[in-house]
Amino acid sequence: MEPTKGEILAGYGRAQDGLDRWLTAATAEQFHLKSNGTKWTNEELLFHMVFGYMVVRALLPLVHLISRLPAPVGKAFAALLNAGTRPFDVINYWGSKSAAVYFNRRRMARKLERTINAITRSLERESPASLSRSMPFPDRWDPFFAPSMTLNDVYAYPTQHFDFHGRQLSLDRPTQ
Repeated sequence: MEPTKGEILAGYGRAQDGLDRWLTAATAEQFHLKSNGTKWTNEELLFHMVFGYMVVRALLPLVHLISRLPAPVGKAFAALLNAGTRPFDVINYWGSKSAAVYFNRRRMARKLERTINAITRSLERESPASLSRSMPFPDRWDPFFAPSMTLNDVYAYPTQHFDFHGRQLSLDRPTQ
């Protein structure tokens, strides 16, 4: 069963609170420690978690467009993106690593807040019909991308991504 708007928004709020707690609780030394299961430091991985929300903001117009095109167009587009998985992985790694220099622990909370505010406004404007629109996705790019995703799935995606990577941080889980 797909999550409701309320559940998606609650996930956004939980992610913001979680990021704020990690940023407050971690020491400068802990931000530079390697994360568990990635090549990123904790600070770089925290930015990558924020980046998941930034990606959704960019994906929303694409889903609105491609979901209106003939099905073969969407399938060809997803196949083309899947064919570029290796370059995508390199760009994803280095992009997050590089962007974390600017969107570091002092800036990433504000970036997440702005991004979530933007996608929240967008989600609140969506009708049930628009949330059910779907398009083929490059399912090799991310474990949470399915071969076909609804707009509702796309809105729910960044919190799944955030929670998954949150378990890879080598930081103590902050209490509420």
